[in-house]
Amino acid sequence: MAGDTITRAQLSEAVYEEVGLSRNESADLVEAVLEEMVNALSDGETVKISSFGSFSIRQKSQRMGRNPKTGEEVPILPRKVIIFKPSHVLKNRINPKT
Repeated sequence: MAGDTITRAQLSEAVYEEVGLSRNESADLVEAVLEEMVNALSDGETVKISSFGSFSIRQKSQRMGRNPKTGEEVPILPRKVIIFKPSHVLKNRINPKT
């Protein structure tokens, strides 16, 4: 299963099968959850999902980088990046202790 990607449609289908909502309601629910997460992150809030992990925004300052093709130094502009920190529960599911 390595290399596979789960899509919004697959998430909606999983909600449909697990919860029993209609397919349209399941798709709307998935979209609403994702939209709420995006809005919270856009407002600078941290999104924490228990037993899964947390998403947050980090500000990166300007720095000098190098164009690998030409070797020329170029400034990398300041920007915001999304950080995901997995919970211990998720880490243990991914890497079970033996």
